[in-house]
Amino acid sequence: MKETPYAWVVVWATFVCLAVIFGVSYSFAAFFESFAVEFSAQRADVSWIFGLSGFVYFVLGAGGGMLADRFGPRIVCSAGMALIALGLLATSWATSLLAVYVSYGLLVGLGIALVYTPSIASVQPWFTTRRGLAGGIASSGVGAGTLLVPVLVAMAIGPMPWREAMQVLALGVLVLGLLAAALLRRAPAAAASGGPGAGESATGLSLRETLRSPTFRWLYLATVLASPVMFIPFAHVSASARDLGLGEAFAVGLVGLIGVGSLVGRFAIGLVADRLGRAQTLVLMQLSMGASYVLWGAAGGQGLLVVFALWFGLSYGSIVSLLPAICMDYFGGKSVASVVGTLYSGAALGNLLGPVLAGAAFDWNGHYLGVMAVCGVLSLCATWASRQMKRSGLAQY
Repeated sequence: MKETPYAWVVVWATFVCLAVIFGVSYSFAAFFESFAVEFSAQRADVSWIFGLSGFVYFVLGAGGGMLADRFGPRIVCSAGMALIALGLLATSWATSLLAVYVSYGLLVGLGIALVYTPSIASVQPWFTTRRGLAGGIASSGVGAGTLLVPVLVAMAIGPMPWREAMQVLALGVLVLGLLAAALLRRAPAAAASGGPGAGESATGLSLRETLRSPTFRWLYLATVLASPVMFIPFAHVSASARDLGLGEAFAVGLVGLIGVGSLVGRFAIGLVADRLGRAQTLVLMQLSMGASYVLWGAAGGQGLLVVFALWFGLSYGSIVSLLPAICMDYFGGKSVASVVGTLYSGAALGNLLGPVLAGAAFDWNGHYLGVMAVCGVLSLCATWASRQMKRSGLAQY
């Protein structure tokens, strides 16, 4: 299909949607210490909040994609933003860690599930030749949110109690999130899934046909293996910096630096991938993400932690921006939101258990070195599975 000017409106609306939801998700790093002190909890206990939220939005992302295929992204994403705001508001009133598990872990997680997949999957069907670039720009909203929101929240927690900071965050989601969601539209070629607004037929495989494809199975396996490697730093790199005696501003700022690297990765790698090949670029970025952990393990001060955060962010951001485009490349636009949502469910277990087990390992050993070694092995396995996906995809043509 020919790319229309409104395609870029969808790109930037998706950018804002992703910045909002992942700004909320990764602001967990700023609230980590407040939760631990408020509820007298250990790191593993607090890590369940982040893990549970990610588990919910990755598992239910497939459902969000199916709803978007049926009703369009605007309605589904608007509902998601409202749920996120409600979950944050409820968290600000919580009197126990269990209540935070429900409000932040479950309710915010459900809201993100209704925004993440429908918004990012709405971009790909609008584009043909510049699909990698468009996907990179849109998904760089994750990096922007990761860079800005946790730092702003950390700054707010200084002059105001964490509960009030949570309420301000809820208001921001309600206003900015709903405005961005209102701009999302389904591409004309993707409006043929049988729901309202169906138009010309979209080409590609159905969700059932995709699930039977060896290419999808290898891609799913790679996502499962890489997910703990992706999410452990978001929950623990700030705590790791505090263990080294570094300041709170720098510790939380590391998550922002991951966002900076992610932004670079999503913009630059999108252009590179359109030339080198998106599947081949995915293989290289999987390997790069695991290699970055060497710096985290060797870090004894600010310098290596900064380089780690930037390197890890670039690799992580590149992988996340490539996945929807690869789904569109191999499986078409017929059920793209459902396919992307189903793929993201592969990250659910790693998001849930990775940070929790990393926290438990620290509580047991007093360091993260064993966790880093396991993540290195998982990254190598994810690289191998991505290479098998690439070979399988080539074989189907």
